Amino acid sequence: MPSLPDFRPKQLSLGPLEFEILNLIWDLGTATVKQVHDQILANPDRELAYTSVTTVLNRLTKKGWLACDKQNRSFVWRPLVSREQANSLWAYDQLQQFLAVGNPDTVAAFADHLDQASVEQIEAIADKIRAARKAREEQ
Repeated sequence: MPSLPDFRPKQLSLGPLEFEILNLIWDLGTATVKQVHDQILANPDRELAYTSVTTVLNRLTKKGWLACDKQNRSFVWRPLVSREQANSLWAYDQLQQFLAVGNPDTVAAFADHLDQASVEQIEAIADKIRAARKAREEQ
């Protein structure tokens, strides 16, 4: 079972354009401003200034999602967290917010309205948690 990454971005929340550009970086692996800008403009219905892409890349760097390396005479951005790790972090954050409600009656009422597929999924998750705990105890 994959665990949460040791490294976590400083800020998990992303705006729509930040999320779109982060997805492009994940798809490309590494990218320059020009490469990201060209990807966005590949859609004929889109317009976005080159400087806006630079601003968003810098913002993602400050939030801890990307790192910027100088290669020759250009800057190249790379992700610090994989897409899978990000999904784990977002899911963990959502779960923590849900559990922060703190009222067992609220959580129980929510669980009472789940369909059978959701109940089976929760039971499968509980089985994985038990297996992971057992494996840790055996180490």
